[in-house]
Amino acid sequence: MSRTVRAGALAAVALLLAGGTAGCGDEEKKDGPPGKAAASASPGSKNGELPPPPAALTGQQPRWTDCDAPTAALGPSARPPGDRWQCATVKAPLDYADPDGDTLGIALIRARATDPDRRIGSLLLNFGGPGSSGVASLPGWGTVFDDLGARYDLVGFDPRGVAGSSGVVCRDSEAMEAAASRLDHTPDDAAEEKAFLADAQDFAAGCERRSGRVLPHVGTENAARDMDLLRAVLGDDRLHYLGFSYGTRLGAVYAHLFPRRVGRLVLDAVSDPSADDVRHARNQTTGFQRALENYLADCAARGASCPAGTDPAAGAEKIAGLLRRLDREPLPAAGGRKLTESLARTGIVRALYSEQLWPRLTAALREAFGSGTGSRLLALADAYNDRDENGRYSSQSHSQRAISCADSADRTSLGEARALLPEFRELSPVFGEFLAWDLAGWCAGWPVRADAGRPEVSAEGAGPILVIGTTGDPATPYEGAKIMADALGEGVGIHLTYKGEGHGAYSSGNACMKGLVDAYFLDGEVPRDGRTCT
Repeated sequence: MSRTVRAGALAAVALLLAGGTAGCGDEEKKDGPPGKAAASASPGSKNGELPPPPAALTGQQPRWTDCDAPTAALGPSARPPGDRWQCATVKAPLDYADPDGDTLGIALIRARATDPDRRIGSLLLNFGGPGSSGVASLPGWGTVFDDLGARYDLVGFDPRGVAGSSGVVCRDSEAMEAAASRLDHTPDDAAEEKAFLADAQDFAAGCERRSGRVLPHVGTENAARDMDLLRAVLGDDRLHYLGFSYGTRLGAVYAHLFPRRVGRLVLDAVSDPSADDVRHARNQTTGFQRALENYLADCAARGASCPAGTDPAAGAEKIAGLLRRLDREPLPAAGGRKLTESLARTGIVRALYSEQLWPRLTAALREAFGSGTGSRLLALADAYNDRDENGRYSSQSHSQRAISCADSADRTSLGEARALLPEFRELSPVFGEFLAWDLAGWCAGWPVRADAGRPEVSAEGAGPILVIGTTGDPATPYEGAKIMADALGEGVGIHLTYKGEGHGAYSSGNACMKGLVDAYFLDGEVPRDGRTCT
């Protein structure tokens, strides 16, 4: 199981009047002119004032060409390849401290507004990770955004260091397979600890060897500056943005840097912006255990058909026992592969991201407990790990680690992780041990110096930003949304609650929450702070 949302996941919004204009006169000048404005930092940036990118970059005219949606992105809600999608690449400074120096390309995909006479502007989207490709993801969400896509150009992008934007690559699929299937991610003795740490250091060395040029420049603040460059290039006075999971952190950092350029901003599935790495791991341990208990309660209510039994607490221990057995002896699975402890846990994690996947988890557990085979859990793990049927892995986890380790200077030693084990096992017998050890392996041997601070997200001067937390969210627990809303500032963060399951509210199918978000984006209606949807 790779780190789900290490830096956080998801962040900022400001209200414009319907039609896409807000603010006036002297207030706007504090962050520079509208339209093709330079993507300079606002006062208060943690890195200080930076020189603006040159006009050759802020005045780019993207060369949009028709393109097919990446086949990997096509899901049940996707449009067929080639239907209304256009792709382009925009140049951005490799180093914003040297804006006239080397550049890298930011890959974009868009669908033009279907009601152009009532077009508001562009809506930039980030789907989390960190490391998720917006170019690959947006087409798979096509029908979910149809109401917004009537009046906005929907724009997905690969953040720097991701996929088509100088994507970080650290090792090949063969090495990825070996680490996923043979490495013990919850080491039991000194030899396994040594192998665990050596693999992490080998991964870091591979990142430096293959992607050393971009590693120092893939942090979230740089990505936020890229978003302001994209805003200018797309011709918008304000940035309209919808960010999920890690995308909430990215949006919040943007709001801090450019508060008066914030348009309508929504953060969904929000992580705690104040958490250091240990607290973040503690939050996720709590969140995944809570989601598992919610699943087990639902499963138990179905009676004897539940493979974990009719007592949710006993069910969690039964699953923990399965993982302990897999640590000693993996189960056979399809294609001659084996279901290890780590892969089984990853499969469980994947299913907890959405209530719609709970039936697949039930079937997978029934197979593992009943027939002693692990093909279904392994298939769920493969989906989470971006492994295709030919054994090829995407580089999403490489980008995820690079961005996370660029954002945080926290480095947990093996000894410190070992000391956390009792607490984390108490928080969750299923996920605690893994997430404690993961602290030690994640940035071990990382070759680039990181920013030591937490993300600064205060956004005084921005308009209202919708901040959505889901009570059953496993990866970004509900409590983080209120912390984010408060950190954005009084009158800026509008805290909304979805009483439900899964990672993200807008895509959950809940009509109440979708209605609130759509009314905000389309009509400028700001919901009451503290509003709850069930």
